Amino acid sequence: MEYRTLGRTGVQVSSLCLGTANFGNPTPEPECRQILQAALDAGINIIDTADSYNGGESERIIGRFLKDTGQRDRVVLTTKVYYPVGDGPNDRGLSRYHILHGCEGSLRRLQTDRIDLYITHRSASSSLPVDETLSALTDLQHQGKVLYIGCSTHPGWQIMEAIMVSEAKGYARYVVESSPYNLLDRRVENERVPLCQKYGLGMLTWSPIAMGMLAGRYPLDLTFPKGSRAAANPQGIYAERINRRGVEVGAEVVKMAQGYGLSASQLSLLWVKDQPGVTAPIIGPRTVEQLAESLQVAGMHADDDLRKAFDELNPPGMAVSDFHNTSGWMKATVPPD
Repeated sequence: MEYRTLGRTGVQVSSLCLGTANFGNPTPEPECRQILQAALDAGINIIDTADSYNGGESERIIGRFLKDTGQRDRVVLTTKVYYPVGDGPNDRGLSRYHILHGCEGSLRRLQTDRIDLYITHRSASSSLPVDETLSALTDLQHQGKVLYIGCSTHPGWQIMEAIMVSEAKGYARYVVESSPYNLLDRRVENERVPLCQKYGLGMLTWSPIAMGMLAGRYPLDLTFPKGSRAAANPQGIYAERINRRGVEVGAEVVKMAQGYGLSASQLSLLWVKDQPGVTAPIIGPRTVEQLAESLQVAGMHADDDLRKAFDELNPPGMAVSDFHNTSGWMKATVPPD
């Protein structure tokens, strides 16, 4: 396993990050525990979850596993706050109220005394002063409940504002941005990648195989495969990302992967892993077999020929499918089918 420095911290993390959005639904706990142990045995040392994943069940499964096996100190444990976790008006967002309550809830479910990396899951409304969010996160850091902080799917201007306010007022500073990044949506390359490289933020990127479009799992008639997130909610946010152009690009990647002796999923993951600025893509296996397939990429490196071929399918900075559709701020659209 290759290890990389997390932003400008001294922390070393594996070049693949284990995502756990499937833990508890659809993946049952016994298989989640197998996935967790197999990932640790393979050298993965960073686990990503969120308080909103399956009603907190993802955090609970991880917490029980780490406590039962005594392996808490083997991992850099990451969780997130922002999305609704209840019906109340303050059970969401990035206010001091919600952040402090959210942290306590995550600590209980994870059965730990600290969160190694606490991430704001989406950006707050511009009407909320960033000082409120950063001061709350700073207090948690001073209390030892949070070691580092980061953000996810934030616009470049908000990341830069947060860095400037942190520097000016002595608040905790973001060390990570977690953005969607795959061959079908490369808009992160326009501002956030250069920003993160210049100011020392690591990048934990999500959806590296584009919900299976880059694995060739969707037919050209756009029928949603059984068991997919899109099939579970055909009118939801996941289904919105599936389009003909994305599926067509995925079909080309399938052909290309044969020449590399890899699956399309592996080739797409390899490309993201070795893109400039990326610390680790977040893989979200539903099964032990899917994890094993992804782990084969850990010791490989993308070459210039692969980058050139992928650039021809979708040029740098462009998008043919919208993986920013949960951002709340991305106004750019993707080409029609």
